[in-house]
Amino acid sequence: MTSLTQRSSGLVQRRTEASRNAADKERAAGGGGGGSGEDDVQGRRDEQDDDDKGDSKETRLTLMEEVLLLGLKDREVICKSDAPTGDVLLDEALKHVKETQPPETVQNWIELLSGETWNPLKLHYQLRNVRERLAKNLVEKGVLTTEKQNFLLFDMTTHPLTNNNIKQRLIKKVQEAVLDKWVNDPHRMDKRLLALIYLAHASDVLENAFAPLLDEQYDLATKRVRQLLDLDPEVECLKAGTNEVLWAVVAAFTK
Repeated sequence: MTSLTQRSSGLVQRRTEASRNAADKERAAGGGGGGSGEDDVQGRRDEQDDDDKGDSKETRLTLMEEVLLLGLKDREVICKSDAPTGDVLLDEALKHVKETQPPETVQNWIELLSGETWNPLKLHYQLRNVRERLAKNLVEKGVLTTEKQNFLLFDMTTHPLTNNNIKQRLIKKVQEAVLDKWVNDPHRMDKRLLALIYLAHASDVLENAFAPLLDEQYDLATKRVRQLLDLDPEVECLKAGTNEVLWAVVAAFTK
């Protein structure tokens, strides 16, 4: 885990963000007193419903878009069905998977789609300009905007954040998954949220979601993420009701 003493600016940010909400949380806790366990469960469900209602159809993000959004400063996937998903990048990947015989492993597909294969005959599988295409999707959904910045001899297209509410809601969802709503069992976690945590970690952007936390919360959050990372995907995929494809992807990223 990154040393806290090496992240002084992050510490200040975490303290600032957390201190703004500390008093509100205490008042909320004091006002409730004595609720039953069933009330707590129902309350969490209501909170999740509220979060879902906060996203309109225009701002509903894909997993890859959420990973990209977590990585932005404030200024590869396999599916069991070959039916079109409506997501251009995912449909492009599925088309490759469907048309390739003999079938490739999940590990091989991640390497092929990302362009990390050493086989020159399979370079055509690489998904091109993924970051830029995801950014344009977020522009269309009103999350980012497009600007031109001049760098001496050339212009560069950038995509600054324009809707911070969506990003903050995403950060809150990730934080709560390993703090207030932690269930200590990956098979009881929301599968999409579990996948987001693994993908964000593999993309080196998960830290951005934890930067606003206080020291104690940060340590707890990273400890629980480490618990997830230390799981053996081969063991987890054999458990009842599991998602085998999810754990195959996890294995590829955590090997």
